[in-house]
Amino acid sequence: MSTTLNDDLPEVLRSVRTRPLFVMRLDVRKLQVVGATPGGFRRIGVVPGGSFEGERLSGEVLDGGSDWQTVRSDGATTLNVRLVLKTTDDALIGMTYQGLRHGPPDVVARIEKGEAVDPASYYFRTNPLFETAAAKYDWINRVVAIGIGHRRADGPIYSVFEVL
Repeated sequence: MSTTLNDDLPEVLRSVRTRPLFVMRLDVRKLQVVGATPGGFRRIGVVPGGSFEGERLSGEVLDGGSDWQTVRSDGATTLNVRLVLKTTDDALIGMTYQGLRHGPPDVVARIEKGEAVDPASYYFRTNPLFETAAAKYDWINRVVAIGIGHRRADGPIYSVFEVL
């Protein structure tokens, strides 16, 4: 009987555990389309605001964020996002994430038109990181998170989870 690498792993390394961090809604203006560049079809979503709510932190997303998107030749869209979160007690938290959204071409076309689409019909994931100088939220400087997104006509909604 042969053993596999997985057989020797401690239980803590066999699966990923998470806990909810917050749900975030972003407002996004009409995309600025740069067009076909050498790196892919580039477009930029300006984020004028939004909100986030969670057990340990809640607040608003400040104006000035952006989402630099690249639509790849395989139809997938990569995201490169920078936001500033302002908590209900006025702490500022920088949030950056990259992400990937893809799905069947007909589903993606409906999303691009702003139609409501079942979030289970496509893949939309992000990997947020945070930074803050606020002592109360210092713990978030050492958090890796994952986000599950859903695109609506007025912007995305993310369920963000801390990876434990």
